[in-house]
Amino acid sequence: MKNKNNLRLQDPFLEREREQYEHPLPSREFVLQILTQHGAPMSDDELLDMLYIEREEEDLFSRRLRAMERDGQIMRNRKRAICVMDKLDLIKGKVQGHADGFGFLIPEDGSADMFLSEKEMHQVLNGDIVLVRQSGVDRRGRPEAKIVEVLERANNRVVGRLYEEHGIQFVVAENRRISQDILVASGSSGGAKSGQVVILEIIKHPDKHAQPIGRIVQILGNYADPGMEIEIALRKHDLPYEFPAEVERQAKAISPVVSDADWAGREDIRHLPLVTIDGETARDFDDAVYCVPEKGGYRLVVAIADVSHYVHTNDALDREAIIRGNSVYFPRRVIPMLPEELSNGLCSLNPNVDRLCMVCDIHIDNKGEIGKYRFYPSVMYSNARLTYNQVAEMLAEPDGNLAKQNSVIVPHLQHLYELFKKLLKAREKRGAIDFETVETQMIFTDQGKIERIVPVVRNDAHKLIEECMLAANVCAAGFLQEHEHPVLYRVHQGPTPEKLEALREFMKEFGLGLTGEDEPQAADYSKLLKRIKGRPDAALLQTVMLRSLRQAKYEPENIGHFGLGYEAYAHFTSPIRRYPDLLVHRAIKAVLQNKKYTPVQKWTELGIHCSMTERRADDATRDVEAWLKCFYMRDHLGSVFKGTVSSVTSFGMFVSLDALYVEGLVHISELGKDYFHFDATKHHLLGERTGQSYRLGDRVEVRVVKVDMESTKIDFVLQNDPCAGELEGSDKPKKKVVKGKKKHG
Repeated sequence: MKNKNNLRLQDPFLEREREQYEHPLPSREFVLQILTQHGAPMSDDELLDMLYIEREEEDLFSRRLRAMERDGQIMRNRKRAICVMDKLDLIKGKVQGHADGFGFLIPEDGSADMFLSEKEMHQVLNGDIVLVRQSGVDRRGRPEAKIVEVLERANNRVVGRLYEEHGIQFVVAENRRISQDILVASGSSGGAKSGQVVILEIIKHPDKHAQPIGRIVQILGNYADPGMEIEIALRKHDLPYEFPAEVERQAKAISPVVSDADWAGREDIRHLPLVTIDGETARDFDDAVYCVPEKGGYRLVVAIADVSHYVHTNDALDREAIIRGNSVYFPRRVIPMLPEELSNGLCSLNPNVDRLCMVCDIHIDNKGEIGKYRFYPSVMYSNARLTYNQVAEMLAEPDGNLAKQNSVIVPHLQHLYELFKKLLKAREKRGAIDFETVETQMIFTDQGKIERIVPVVRNDAHKLIEECMLAANVCAAGFLQEHEHPVLYRVHQGPTPEKLEALREFMKEFGLGLTGEDEPQAADYSKLLKRIKGRPDAALLQTVMLRSLRQAKYEPENIGHFGLGYEAYAHFTSPIRRYPDLLVHRAIKAVLQNKKYTPVQKWTELGIHCSMTERRADDATRDVEAWLKCFYMRDHLGSVFKGTVSSVTSFGMFVSLDALYVEGLVHISELGKDYFHFDATKHHLLGERTGQSYRLGDRVEVRVVKVDMESTKIDFVLQNDPCAGELEGSDKPKKKVVKGKKKHG
């Protein structure tokens, strides 16, 4: 007994366990050490005996072992013996399904993705966490995996559409990565009718021999009901859309006006004629600006809503804000990060009321270079809520009626515009990349459907505010970096070596080259953009350049922002709608008070989470827009349009229509009687016999032949194709074959 007691005393993490628990158990690390040293799988009794686990400790120790199983540190073999994962050559990862039934394992350790056959996918759903063993290599040379164990189920509830065939009801998930039909248990349809959109709770997950089974817990309505596309997207992407009661209570308990107590430690800048400049439909105003010439340049004051004064670390508002990560802007509906009492009320810099703010007060010289700056908490008073179009009009027509109505504000807008032109020159000198992209806006009918889609023209007022926000964000990053305070930076890496090589190969065909050798900078991209400007193929070349770059993300490690040409960059200017900005505010306040801000989660985890919520919001809004565009295009079946090839794939080419700003697919089978081969480097499809080529950026004329509301896909055929099929456009439920029907109850 004494020797066994001594063994537990050898646990290198014993002191940590004693600090955390009244009755310390052997640490996870020590359990793994003992199992590894033993050199073979161990039974529970052997391990309990070796670690001298008392009878009253057994239940707690079993819980620790189960937690280690969930985290993929250990697993049990068929004899229920405990095995060390690292000894089994097993790989832990997340399942990513494909609409065609197969899938991939995305390994947790960042190694190459592994192919999962349709047979393997039969026992899991998209998002499940599993352990796999490599079983071979598929015909494309990809490592192929066999599922050993399912560690965690990702889907408890699924949004989908109900169908019925031969008396059997099943739900087809809206998430196309879940390719399995989910059977509805007998008597569990909740009165839903075939074709309706429902929420289904899974009561039996799939295994090797049976499909998943569930019960319907909510009927959302009919597929074409107004707003249904958003209701589906919210649930499909697990977007939180209702505030918990405790969050609502906290928001309502906050005084709707700035109180005397709120003034403590703040500077009064209410005398400055600050204004907000936003879009026509905006309701949450994060930022206000003011500019005045001063010796050697300009003073720029960027005042940002002081959300951190009202939302404190780990309170109910904060916990919910972390979960949401950001506000989500759907057409005609916003899912805010914070309740409306804050997002549209007390934190919004509404006109003609006092508001708390964090100020970035900057001196910018006549070359547009940032000089001295300081941050301070303040109280401000917005003199006007202006729109981009109003500001553009006042700048263009200083003697016009609108300018005369705002005569007190116009001189300050003109100062802002003077500064903007200097900031633009500095941007050009810095070499920041400035892609010319077309943004669109949907105009809706009273019934909530698209009436038309129009391009949004970015005027100088848009760009002016953008440059002011960039300046404040750069100062925030520089301030925290200078004081060595951890924070989430907004980072953007340059192209991967593979994408860089592909870009250079493509540009060679046009007699163009990208400077910068193995490590091009933003300035090298800008130089190339200038060379292609005005060319007839400029849109094509710019698209290929844009696709060579990586996605921006949030990280505590500062690696700079490639696209903007900044050595350090952080988001400071939108704390109402982005959680990383709120973290930056807290960090800046901590530095001003000679303190250090420590969030509840680790900075790395927060970066990963906030990057995920940003992508989640993008995916959800893309889904909604795709559905709305499909509904819109049903009225254009059979119509002919001119368009541009916007993407080329192995299965066809996507065409963006000039007049409608809608994209659809010309399938490879519709390109003509030939074998077409896809070249990813050259971004084209080439006919083997005819030599006919279809390339990114090509101009084509197409006819709309199919609109599938269910899959949100639009199909075109080339207008010169005499063999084009008949028109299809319906949101009626498709006939599906129920695979592998099993008895259920």
